[in-house]
Amino acid sequence: MRLYPTLPSDRTRTIAGDIIVVALIALFAWSGIKVHDTVSGLTSITTGVRDAGTSVQSGFADVAGAVDGIPIVGGALADSLKTTGGATGGNVISAADAGETAVNDTATILGWVTFALPTLVLMAFFIPLRGRQIRRLTNAHHALGGPVSAERRRLLAMRAAFGMDWGDLRPFTKDPLGDLEAGRLEPLIAALYADAGLAPPPAPGAAVASGRP
Repeated sequence: MRLYPTLPSDRTRTIAGDIIVVALIALFAWSGIKVHDTVSGLTSITTGVRDAGTSVQSGFADVAGAVDGIPIVGGALADSLKTTGGATGGNVISAADAGETAVNDTATILGWVTFALPTLVLMAFFIPLRGRQIRRLTNAHHALGGPVSAERRRLLAMRAAFGMDWGDLRPFTKDPLGDLEAGRLEPLIAALYADAGLAPPPAPGAAVASGRP
């Protein structure tokens, strides 16, 4: 499997595209965390409500303690006040706890949606495109990556001249058939390999020159 082109310009573009995708996913993750933290900050309201409920319970308890010493009715009145304070303040505290749970659940859901939704959309476009590129590179590497003999060079040049679009050949040669007829094979071979995202094999003369001391 070949993940990246061997042609330097195509390889640079592909790597840059992968880096951009990773950076976008990291940005979506950061956005999800910020949304989660922002919504979770609303629990300060429920904290205030819980404190109010606790204060109500404490207030009734203080009053109950004050009247507990009253003869005859003090004990019953104190119990009644404690019961009332527990019920009133307890309901407020229960509401605060329920609100805090709802806020935390909402924060988690919104955080995940903020991260997952754009990430899924991005990957829905990126993965098929990248997968087709990898398959194309792998197939081209298997077809073009073997030893290149003189006869194979001629066949590759013919494949380019007869099989590629004229517009794709134009950056390499203005007369593909003339080059093929005259034996100028390197522009055609370079076009074929570039179309596959691969660096062309060295020309025979370049290979000989590179072997000199």
